[in-house]
Amino acid sequence: MVLECKHVWEHISGYLDGTLDAAVLEDVQKHLEHCEICSAILDSTRNILILTADERVFELPLGFSERLHARLEAEMGSMDKRPEG
Repeated sequence: MVLECKHVWEHISGYLDGTLDAAVLEDVQKHLEHCEICSAILDSTRNILILTADERVFELPLGFSERLHARLEAEMGSMDKRPEG
């Protein structure tokens, strides 16, 4: 089965946790081998988990959250308009 990017994103957490069943794991791995966007999302998610596990507190710049949400919405909107990879 060929997974689209949006389906891979739904499985990123399970992929990182090692909780995907064998068939889904294989499909996700095949997709990640050829999709730079999903591979970058996987790496970013992994990095976020590492950072949030760190006990140190980080002060975010003023307005960061609003800019992040705006950018995510823009990116998700543009992904809906692209052919799936």
